[in-house]
Amino acid sequence: VTFFPSVLTVPAGDSATFFCNISMESDSGLEYNLNWYKETNNSQGQKIAEISRNNPQTKTKKYVLTNHAPFFKIEILNLHQNDSGSYYCGLITVFEPDKVMESKRSHLFVTAAPEKMNATDKPPTEEDHLPDHIKAVLLGILLLAGVVVLLIFSYLTITYRRGGTIPSGVCGGREKPSVVSVSTVDYGVLEFQRDQHAQLPPETRLVEQTEYATIIFPEEKPVTPEQ
Repeated sequence: VTFFPSVLTVPAGDSATFFCNISMESDSGLEYNLNWYKETNNSQGQKIAEISRNNPQTKTKKYVLTNHAPFFKIEILNLHQNDSGSYYCGLITVFEPDKVMESKRSHLFVTAAPEKMNATDKPPTEEDHLPDHIKAVLLGILLLAGVVVLLIFSYLTITYRRGGTIPSGVCGGREKPSVVSVSTVDYGVLEFQRDQHAQLPPETRLVEQTEYATIIFPEEKPVTPEQ
């Protein structure tokens, strides 16, 4: 009776498969059963499953045994780390002096399951590999650019509220001619004439006088620099 492979290493969650080969030199019609055993930490073997000669397959939640005489296959499903240990098979014959024949031990090692990437996880990008000091410099540049943009926006807002004009080249605006308010002063001469109907004697006449008055007109005239 042989049992193989001799060593098997499988991650948790997968399945492990062993094979047991029996050699019957006597009558092929001999009745027999095949048992499967497990040892842990050199303890006494414990029977975990069995299959008879006439049974093509035996299946449980943990084990699947398939009869391909003279080969028999055992599958250990949904491995856990506590499934690690030594496994072997034993041939139980009926109506024979040597009723039990055991194979050599094979060793199963169940390793930890690999970590699975979540759907929300993204593969690492080049930014994840940048040193911390480069990330700090980039962050400082971004903050400085934000402050400059904020100052420009504040300046334009204040200028607009005060009724000023936006300088040429800023926000694509054009320079408009400024309007200057100029107060003009015109002079004129007013003559006060005597009443022609009133005839006064020469001696009572006053010396002819001319009086002048200055009148300021507050009219504002828009004057552009081109004028």
